[in-house]
Amino acid sequence: MPIAYTNARIFTGDSMETDKVVLVRDGIIEDVISVAGIPEEYHREDLGGMYLAPAFIDLQIYGGEGKLFSQELSMASLEATYAYGLRGGCTHFMITLATNTVEKFLKSLEVAKRYVDEGGKGLLGVHLEGPYINPDKRGAHLAECVKVPEPEEIELLLQKGGDIFRMMTLAPEQCNDEVLDLLLERGILVSAGHSNATYAEAMHGFDRGIPAATHLFNAMSPLHHRAPGMVGAVFDHPSAMASIVCDGIHVDYAAVRAAKKIMGDRLFFITDAVTETPEGEYKHIFANDRYTLPDATLSGSALNMMQCVRNGVKHARIPLEEALRMASAYPAQLLKNNKLGKIASGYKADMVIFDDSLEVHQTIAS
Repeated sequence: MPIAYTNARIFTGDSMETDKVVLVRDGIIEDVISVAGIPEEYHREDLGGMYLAPAFIDLQIYGGEGKLFSQELSMASLEATYAYGLRGGCTHFMITLATNTVEKFLKSLEVAKRYVDEGGKGLLGVHLEGPYINPDKRGAHLAECVKVPEPEEIELLLQKGGDIFRMMTLAPEQCNDEVLDLLLERGILVSAGHSNATYAEAMHGFDRGIPAATHLFNAMSPLHHRAPGMVGAVFDHPSAMASIVCDGIHVDYAAVRAAKKIMGDRLFFITDAVTETPEGEYKHIFANDRYTLPDATLSGSALNMMQCVRNGVKHARIPLEEALRMASAYPAQLLKNNKLGKIASGYKADMVIFDDSLEVHQTIAS
Protein backbone atom coordinates (compact mmCIF):
# COMPACT_ATOMS: atom_id res chain seq x y z
CA MET A 1 0.00 0.00 0.00
CA PRO A 2 1.34 3.47 -0.85
CA ILE A 3 2.13 5.61 2.20
CA ALA A 4 1.82 9.33 2.90
CA TYR A 5 4.09 10.46 5.74
CA THR A 6 2.31 13.36 7.43
CA ASN A 7 2.73 15.76 10.36
CA ALA A 8 6.52 15.88 10.15
CA ARG A 9 9.27 18.43 9.82
CA ILE A 10 10.63 17.20 6.52
CA PHE A 11 14.22 17.92 5.59
CA THR A 12 14.43 17.22 1.87
CA GLY A 13 18.17 17.71 1.61
CA ASP A 14 17.60 21.21 0.29
CA SER A 15 15.16 22.75 2.77
CA MET A 16 13.08 22.11 5.88
CA GLU A 17 9.36 21.80 5.11
CA THR A 18 6.71 21.97 7.82
CA ASP A 19 3.51 21.87 5.77
CA LYS A 20 4.23 19.05 3.33
CA VAL A 21 3.85 15.27 3.14
CA VAL A 22 6.04 12.61 1.55
CA LEU A 23 4.38 10.14 -0.80
CA VAL A 24 6.03 6.71 -1.10
CA ARG A 25 5.11 3.82 -3.36
CA ASP A 26 7.03 0.56 -3.72
CA GLY A 27 10.07 1.89 -1.90
CA ILE A 28 10.43 4.98 -4.08
CA ILE A 29 9.57 8.57 -3.19
CA GLU A 30 6.85 9.74 -5.54
CA ASP A 31 6.60 13.36 -4.44
CA VAL A 32 6.66 15.92 -1.65
CA ILE A 33 3.33 17.75 -1.73
CA SER A 34 0.85 19.69 0.38
CA VAL A 35 -1.48 17.82 2.73
CA ALA A 36 -4.48 18.76 0.63
CA GLY A 37 -3.10 16.83 -2.33
CA ILE A 38 -2.86 13.37 -0.72
CA PRO A 39 -4.58 10.81 -2.98
CA GLU A 40 -7.30 8.73 -1.32
CA GLU A 41 -5.54 5.38 -1.76
CA TYR A 42 -2.56 6.41 0.38
CA HIS A 43 -2.27 5.17 3.95
CA ARG A 44 -1.49 8.16 6.19
CA GLU A 45 1.40 7.71 8.62
CA ASP A 46 1.28 10.49 11.25
CA LEU A 47 4.79 11.20 12.55
CA GLY A 48 3.67 13.33 15.46
CA GLY A 49 5.69 16.39 14.56
CA MET A 50 9.05 14.61 14.49
CA TYR A 51 11.76 15.17 11.90
CA LEU A 52 11.90 13.16 8.68
CA ALA A 53 15.20 13.31 6.80
CA PRO A 54 17.14 11.31 4.21
CA ALA A 55 18.71 8.22 5.76
CA PHE A 56 22.43 8.36 6.35
CA ILE A 57 25.35 6.93 4.36
CA ASP A 58 28.52 5.70 6.10
CA LEU A 59 31.56 5.32 3.87
CA GLN A 60 33.83 3.92 6.58
CA ILE A 61 32.68 1.29 9.06
CA TYR A 62 34.47 -1.94 9.95
CA GLY A 63 31.71 -3.99 11.56
CA GLY A 64 29.06 -3.96 14.25
CA GLU A 65 27.24 -5.94 16.91
CA GLY A 66 30.47 -7.65 17.98
CA LYS A 67 31.41 -8.78 14.47
CA LEU A 68 34.46 -7.15 12.86
CA PHE A 69 34.29 -7.99 9.17
CA SER A 70 38.05 -8.48 8.69
CA GLN A 71 38.08 -10.91 11.62
CA GLU A 72 34.92 -12.78 10.60
CA LEU A 73 34.56 -12.66 6.83
CA SER A 74 30.94 -13.76 6.71
CA MET A 75 27.46 -12.80 5.63
CA ALA A 76 26.57 -12.58 9.32
CA SER A 77 29.18 -9.85 9.83
CA LEU A 78 27.69 -7.76 7.04
CA GLU A 79 24.17 -8.32 8.37
CA ALA A 80 25.35 -7.21 11.83
CA THR A 81 26.97 -4.08 10.40
CA TYR A 82 23.76 -3.22 8.55
CA ALA A 83 21.71 -3.71 11.73
CA TYR A 84 24.12 -1.52 13.71
CA GLY A 85 23.82 1.21 11.10
CA LEU A 86 20.02 1.13 11.10
CA ARG A 87 19.92 1.97 14.79
CA GLY A 88 21.78 5.17 13.98
CA GLY A 89 19.70 6.13 10.95
CA CYS A 90 22.06 4.66 8.34
CA THR A 91 20.74 2.48 5.52
CA HIS A 92 23.81 2.30 3.27
CA PHE A 93 27.41 1.61 4.18
CA MET A 94 30.83 0.88 2.73
CA ILE A 95 32.27 -2.06 4.65
CA THR A 96 35.88 -1.23 5.43
CA LEU A 97 38.97 -3.34 6.02
CA ALA A 98 42.16 -1.86 7.43
CA THR A 99 45.56 -2.86 6.06
CA ASN A 100 45.83 -6.63 5.76
CA THR A 101 47.07 -9.34 3.43
CA VAL A 102 45.97 -9.35 -0.19
CA GLU A 103 44.58 -12.84 0.40
CA LYS A 104 42.26 -11.50 3.09
CA PHE A 105 41.22 -8.60 0.86
CA LEU A 106 40.36 -11.02 -1.95
CA LYS A 107 38.30 -13.17 0.41
CA SER A 108 36.47 -10.07 1.69
CA LEU A 109 35.51 -9.12 -1.86
CA GLU A 110 34.20 -12.62 -2.48
CA VAL A 111 32.03 -12.58 0.66
CA ALA A 112 30.73 -9.06 0.00
CA LYS A 113 29.79 -9.97 -3.56
CA ARG A 114 27.90 -13.03 -2.33
CA TYR A 115 26.07 -10.88 0.25
CA VAL A 116 24.80 -8.55 -2.47
CA ASP A 117 23.99 -11.37 -4.89
CA GLU A 118 21.89 -13.09 -2.22
CA GLY A 119 19.87 -9.97 -1.45
CA GLY A 120 21.82 -8.53 1.47
CA LYS A 121 20.78 -5.00 2.29
CA GLY A 122 22.60 -1.71 2.50
CA LEU A 123 26.06 -2.63 1.23
CA LEU A 124 27.47 -0.09 -1.22
CA GLY A 125 30.74 -1.92 -1.65
CA VAL A 126 34.09 -2.64 -0.06
CA HIS A 127 36.45 0.10 1.13
CA LEU A 128 40.04 -1.13 1.33
CA GLU A 129 41.88 1.18 3.72
CA GLY A 130 45.44 0.28 2.82
CA PRO A 131 47.79 -1.46 2.36
CA TYR A 132 49.37 1.25 0.19
CA ILE A 133 49.84 3.74 2.99
CA ASN A 134 52.79 5.55 4.53
CA PRO A 135 54.34 3.47 7.33
CA ASP A 136 55.03 6.67 9.26
CA LYS A 137 51.27 7.35 9.38
CA ARG A 138 49.97 3.81 9.74
CA GLY A 139 48.29 4.49 13.09
CA ALA A 140 46.68 1.24 14.24
CA HIS A 141 47.33 -0.54 10.92
CA LEU A 142 49.44 -3.71 10.71
CA ALA A 143 53.05 -2.67 10.03
CA GLU A 144 53.94 -5.98 8.41
CA CYS A 145 51.26 -5.58 5.74
CA VAL A 146 52.01 -1.99 4.68
CA LYS A 147 53.56 -1.98 1.20
CA VAL A 148 54.27 -0.02 -1.96
CA PRO A 149 51.65 -0.72 -4.64
CA GLU A 150 52.34 -2.95 -7.62
CA PRO A 151 50.10 -2.61 -10.70
CA GLU A 152 49.83 -6.41 -11.02
CA GLU A 153 48.47 -6.73 -7.49
CA ILE A 154 45.99 -3.91 -8.01
CA GLU A 155 44.87 -5.49 -11.27
CA LEU A 156 44.17 -8.71 -9.36
CA LEU A 157 42.03 -6.84 -6.81
CA LEU A 158 40.16 -5.08 -9.61
CA GLN A 159 39.51 -8.30 -11.51
CA LYS A 160 38.38 -10.29 -8.48
CA GLY A 161 36.46 -7.40 -6.94
CA GLY A 162 34.37 -6.42 -9.92
CA ASP A 163 31.64 -3.96 -8.98
CA ILE A 164 31.91 -4.67 -5.23
CA PHE A 165 35.41 -3.12 -4.92
CA ARG A 166 34.37 0.52 -4.70
CA MET A 167 36.81 2.52 -2.57
CA MET A 168 40.46 2.59 -1.54
CA THR A 169 42.38 4.74 0.93
CA LEU A 170 46.03 5.19 -0.01
CA ALA A 171 48.93 7.56 0.54
CA PRO A 172 49.46 9.50 -2.70
CA GLU A 173 53.19 9.91 -2.07
CA GLN A 174 53.51 6.10 -2.05
CA CYS A 175 51.84 5.73 -5.45
CA ASN A 176 53.02 6.75 -8.89
CA ASP A 177 50.75 8.12 -11.59
CA GLU A 178 50.41 4.70 -13.22
CA VAL A 179 48.86 3.29 -10.05
CA LEU A 180 46.55 6.26 -9.51
CA ASP A 181 45.41 6.24 -13.13
CA LEU A 182 44.73 2.49 -13.02
CA LEU A 183 42.46 2.84 -10.00
CA LEU A 184 40.72 6.02 -11.11
CA GLU A 185 40.13 4.84 -14.67
CA ARG A 186 38.51 1.68 -13.34
CA GLY A 187 36.06 3.71 -11.27
CA ILE A 188 37.55 3.22 -7.81
CA LEU A 189 36.77 6.03 -5.38
CA VAL A 190 40.31 6.82 -4.25
CA SER A 191 40.73 8.66 -0.96
CA ALA A 192 44.02 10.06 0.31
CA GLY A 193 44.84 8.97 3.83
CA HIS A 194 47.36 7.50 6.25
CA SER A 195 49.69 9.82 4.41
CA ASN A 196 52.73 11.93 5.17
CA ALA A 197 52.49 13.76 1.86
CA THR A 198 53.91 17.20 1.39
CA TYR A 199 51.49 19.87 0.26
CA ALA A 200 52.82 19.52 -3.30
CA GLU A 201 52.46 15.72 -3.30
CA ALA A 202 48.92 15.92 -1.97
CA MET A 203 47.91 18.61 -4.46
CA HIS A 204 49.34 16.51 -7.29
CA GLY A 205 47.16 13.60 -6.20
CA PHE A 206 44.04 15.75 -6.06
CA ASP A 207 44.87 17.34 -9.41
CA ARG A 208 45.37 13.85 -10.85
CA GLY A 209 41.80 12.94 -9.87
CA ILE A 210 41.75 11.80 -6.23
CA PRO A 211 38.38 13.17 -5.08
CA ALA A 212 38.65 12.88 -1.29
CA ALA A 213 40.71 12.42 1.85
CA THR A 214 40.11 9.92 4.66
CA HIS A 215 39.35 10.99 8.26
CA LEU A 216 40.64 14.55 8.07
CA PHE A 217 43.43 15.38 10.56
CA ASN A 218 43.92 11.75 11.62
CA ALA A 219 46.96 9.87 10.29
CA MET A 220 48.01 12.60 7.86
CA SER A 221 50.65 15.30 7.62
CA PRO A 222 49.32 18.28 9.60
CA LEU A 223 48.94 21.92 8.63
CA HIS A 224 52.00 23.97 9.54
CA HIS A 225 52.46 27.51 8.30
CA ARG A 226 55.73 26.56 6.59
CA ALA A 227 54.66 23.04 5.57
CA PRO A 228 50.91 22.91 4.82
CA GLY A 229 50.94 19.13 4.34
CA MET A 230 47.94 16.97 3.50
CA VAL A 231 45.59 18.99 5.70
CA GLY A 232 46.62 22.22 3.98
CA ALA A 233 46.10 20.65 0.56
CA VAL A 234 42.63 19.42 1.51
CA PHE A 235 41.71 22.91 2.67
CA ASP A 236 43.20 24.57 -0.41
CA HIS A 237 42.10 22.30 -3.24
CA PRO A 238 38.76 23.49 -4.65
CA SER A 239 37.27 20.03 -5.27
CA ALA A 240 38.84 17.78 -2.62
CA MET A 241 36.25 16.39 -0.21
CA ALA A 242 37.12 14.84 3.14
CA SER A 243 35.53 12.63 5.75
CA ILE A 244 35.79 13.50 9.43
CA VAL A 245 35.14 11.55 12.65
CA CYS A 246 32.97 13.79 14.82
CA ASP A 247 33.36 12.29 18.29
CA GLY A 248 35.56 14.91 19.97
CA ILE A 249 38.25 12.24 20.41
CA HIS A 250 39.59 11.66 16.92
CA VAL A 251 39.23 15.40 16.27
CA ASP A 252 38.58 18.21 18.73
CA TYR A 253 35.23 19.87 18.06
CA ALA A 254 36.92 23.25 17.54
CA ALA A 255 38.93 21.68 14.71
CA VAL A 256 35.74 20.19 13.24
CA ARG A 257 34.16 23.64 13.34
CA ALA A 258 37.19 25.32 11.76
CA ALA A 259 37.40 22.72 9.00
CA LYS A 260 33.70 23.13 8.27
CA LYS A 261 34.08 26.89 7.92
CA ILE A 262 36.91 26.38 5.43
CA MET A 263 35.50 23.44 3.46
CA GLY A 264 31.74 23.98 3.45
CA ASP A 265 30.03 21.26 1.42
CA ARG A 266 33.29 19.36 0.88
CA LEU A 267 33.30 17.93 4.43
CA PHE A 268 31.20 14.92 5.44
CA PHE A 269 30.78 12.52 8.36
CA ILE A 270 31.91 8.92 8.75
CA THR A 271 31.68 6.79 11.87
CA ASP A 272 35.05 5.01 11.48
CA ALA A 273 33.33 2.57 13.86
CA VAL A 274 34.78 -0.75 14.94
CA THR A 275 33.43 -3.24 17.46
CA GLU A 276 34.73 -5.23 20.43
CA THR A 277 37.22 -7.74 19.02
CA PRO A 278 39.19 -9.80 21.57
CA GLU A 279 40.93 -12.02 19.00
CA GLY A 280 42.65 -11.64 15.63
CA GLU A 281 45.10 -9.22 14.01
CA TYR A 282 43.09 -6.20 15.14
CA LYS A 283 42.18 -6.46 18.81
CA HIS A 284 39.77 -3.59 19.50
CA ILE A 285 39.11 -2.90 23.19
CA PHE A 286 36.17 -0.72 24.21
CA ALA A 287 37.44 2.13 26.40
CA ASN A 288 34.38 4.12 27.60
CA ASP A 289 33.76 6.19 24.46
CA ARG A 290 36.25 4.83 21.92
CA TYR A 291 38.12 1.71 20.85
CA THR A 292 41.85 1.16 21.30
CA LEU A 293 44.44 -1.49 20.62
CA PRO A 294 45.88 -3.30 23.67
CA ASP A 295 48.72 -0.73 23.72
CA ALA A 296 46.11 2.09 24.02
CA THR A 297 46.54 3.28 20.41
CA LEU A 298 43.26 4.79 19.21
CA SER A 299 41.84 2.24 16.75
CA GLY A 300 38.29 3.33 15.97
CA SER A 301 35.18 5.08 17.16
CA ALA A 302 32.06 3.92 18.99
CA LEU A 303 29.85 6.23 16.92
CA ASN A 304 26.76 5.73 14.85
CA MET A 305 25.77 8.23 12.17
CA MET A 306 23.08 9.94 14.26
CA GLN A 307 25.67 10.56 16.94
CA CYS A 308 27.88 12.23 14.32
CA VAL A 309 25.01 14.56 13.46
CA ARG A 310 24.17 15.22 17.11
CA ASN A 311 27.80 15.94 18.01
CA GLY A 312 28.13 18.20 15.01
CA VAL A 313 25.11 20.24 16.06
CA LYS A 314 25.69 20.25 19.81
CA HIS A 315 29.46 20.56 20.04
CA ALA A 316 30.75 21.83 16.69
CA ARG A 317 27.83 24.26 16.35
CA ILE A 318 26.97 23.13 12.83
CA PRO A 319 23.36 23.99 11.86
CA LEU A 320 21.09 20.93 11.88
CA GLU A 321 20.28 21.07 8.18
CA GLU A 322 23.96 21.18 7.27
CA ALA A 323 24.86 18.39 9.70
CA LEU A 324 22.19 16.23 8.05
CA ARG A 325 23.71 16.94 4.63
CA MET A 326 27.11 15.90 5.97
CA ALA A 327 25.61 12.49 6.81
CA SER A 328 23.60 11.98 3.62
CA ALA A 329 23.71 14.37 0.66
CA TYR A 330 27.47 14.93 0.64
CA PRO A 331 28.47 11.24 0.81
CA ALA A 332 25.95 10.58 -1.97
CA GLN A 333 27.51 13.42 -3.96
CA LEU A 334 30.96 11.87 -3.60
CA LEU A 335 29.53 8.53 -4.76
CA LYS A 336 27.78 10.28 -7.67
CA ASN A 337 24.61 8.54 -6.53
CA ASN A 338 21.44 10.34 -7.56
CA LYS A 339 19.07 7.94 -5.78
CA LEU A 340 20.27 8.49 -2.20
CA GLY A 341 20.71 11.47 0.10
CA LYS A 342 17.54 13.44 -0.62
CA ILE A 343 13.79 13.26 -0.14
CA ALA A 344 12.68 14.01 -3.68
CA SER A 345 10.78 12.39 -6.52
CA GLY A 346 12.53 9.29 -7.84
CA TYR A 347 14.85 8.82 -4.86
CA LYS A 348 14.87 5.67 -2.75
CA ALA A 349 12.52 5.97 0.22
CA ASP A 350 15.34 5.56 2.72
CA MET A 351 14.56 7.96 5.56
CA VAL A 352 15.18 8.49 9.25
CA ILE A 353 12.63 9.70 11.81
CA PHE A 354 14.10 11.48 14.84
CA ASP A 355 13.05 13.79 17.66
CA ASP A 356 14.14 17.17 19.02
CA SER A 357 16.90 15.49 21.02
CA LEU A 358 18.25 14.07 17.75
CA GLU A 359 17.47 10.53 18.84
CA VAL A 360 16.41 8.04 16.16
CA HIS A 361 12.86 6.71 16.47
CA GLN A 362 12.73 4.75 13.23
CA THR A 363 14.87 4.11 10.18
CA ILE A 364 12.94 3.43 6.99
CA ALA A 365 14.83 1.25 4.51
CA SER A 366 13.19 0.78 1.13
